[in-house]
Amino acid sequence: MSKLFWRALKAAPAILASSVVVTNGAIAQTVTPDESPVGKTLEQIAQYNETDDHALSQATDINQLTGDHALSQVTNVTQLRDVSPVDWAYEALRSLVNRYGCIVGYPDQTYKGNKSLSRYEFAAGLNACLNQIERLIASSEAVLREDIETINRLLQEFEAELATLSGRVDNLESRTAFLEDHQFSTTTKLKGEVIFALGNTFGDDTDSQFTFSDRVRLNFDSSFTGKDLLRTRLQAGNTQGFKAGITGTDSTRLSFDQGGSSNDIRIDDLFYRFPVGDRVRVWLAANSIGTHNILRIGNPYLKSTSAGALSRFHIRNPLIFRAVQGAGVGANVKISDIFSFNTSYLSTSNDAADPSLREGLFNGSFSASGQIVAEPTDNLEINFAYVRTFETGDDVNISGSTVSGNAKRPFGRVDTSTNRFGLGANYQFGDRVAIAATGAYTDASEKGGIGDGQADIWTWSANIAFLDLIKEGSVLAVAGGLPPKLTGGDNVVEDPDTSYIIEVFYKYPVNKNLIITPGFYVVTNPDHDNDNDTAYVGVIRTTFKF
Repeated sequence: MSKLFWRALKAAPAILASSVVVTNGAIAQTVTPDESPVGKTLEQIAQYNETDDHALSQATDINQLTGDHALSQVTNVTQLRDVSPVDWAYEALRSLVNRYGCIVGYPDQTYKGNKSLSRYEFAAGLNACLNQIERLIASSEAVLREDIETINRLLQEFEAELATLSGRVDNLESRTAFLEDHQFSTTTKLKGEVIFALGNTFGDDTDSQFTFSDRVRLNFDSSFTGKDLLRTRLQAGNTQGFKAGITGTDSTRLSFDQGGSSNDIRIDDLFYRFPVGDRVRVWLAANSIGTHNILRIGNPYLKSTSAGALSRFHIRNPLIFRAVQGAGVGANVKISDIFSFNTSYLSTSNDAADPSLREGLFNGSFSASGQIVAEPTDNLEINFAYVRTFETGDDVNISGSTVSGNAKRPFGRVDTSTNRFGLGANYQFGDRVAIAATGAYTDASEKGGIGDGQADIWTWSANIAFLDLIKEGSVLAVAGGLPPKLTGGDNVVEDPDTSYIIEVFYKYPVNKNLIITPGFYVVTNPDHDNDNDTAYVGVIRTTFKF
């Protein structure tokens, strides 16, 4: 809150008194700033405005801050549609408009007299009256003697309270100055997240033990204009997850097992995001950015690795949002109130910085994506995405490690290109129930082998979330889906059977800094082969945020 607001608050009883006194037929007399304590107060505030770069010195500044709720000056009380002569405060409003012109209304020509007053709205009304009374005094225009006498009397009656408030404000300013002198940075905020996880897998083909693992993220979020964001993330972890080497399939992998295995610190996200005009936001990514960062995932209650789904598969569509990650550019474009467009071009982290032949930003592995998002209502979102990828040799991982086998590398470790098409939607029923669904098809082609392979790969998932059960902010979610499956093509081995992943979890926020999420998921016919026994995964994830 600005210092001006606190300065003005000291004189609030006096100013509010001048705003509600209604005197008809009184004799007006001219008062100069030196003739009353109020005049001195106004003069001090005016001087303070001239020296404070951040002071809310004009009502238009406050209007900009309040956005759609911007206030506008009223020149006649009849302009207010919701004020009528039978209202008990009608004469007060009419008198203030006629005498001082310091009543403001909403853009829809309403006053909303019974509405709660926000701090910005109070500052706007207070500032309007201050400016108007100061202008009248400065121009030697009439200010009612009865109003000035009432203000003087109120100043005397509230002298003790004003002195106490002044002391509190001075103390607050002193503490604020100390924090400013000792703050970490004027442009950077530190945000941290720590995950502790206890888990195990069960099944005849599983050879695992109970594990206790962690993942730590430190985000250094910097802003230089107030609208841009430079993020530098440090990440470490030892969550090895339940991968194919343990359970026989990557379908059992955890959503948060990407932090490493030895708690070694490394730079993860590194990007700069900034607006261009009012409708475009541009991304410049130097490391570890994927399409899921720039495109709209459309899975609001499961997409978070720290507070959403426990399985890797259910956090986001693997064929669309687990394509190549690395360095590149992206953009979000607001086309209209309903439609928006997102796009990106990304290279893998190794290839983008590698000047070798067949590497680099444009000759190595890459993904180019485009997405149209439609939001016809506040509770409905539909998105369609297209992603074109090219992956070289060992980079090939079409399924995003949510399944091992045919759909992951249909042609082996050879150059592979894909065309990926994804469709998603989510809808919220009131405040308590939300549903989401997504599906994708991938056409993969062999580019570096001795054959001429082509593969068709499909996936889909759906979930329902029950919100605020037991406690506000909690989520009980049930999800199910088909992990990427190779269904046909040329010179490929099709998946013989069908696998499903079914998950249930309950996110319980102890408070805003601590979340506990117990849950489990089941993988039937892992890797789409009924010769593989069903795998079960149980997890208790605890997330600390600071």
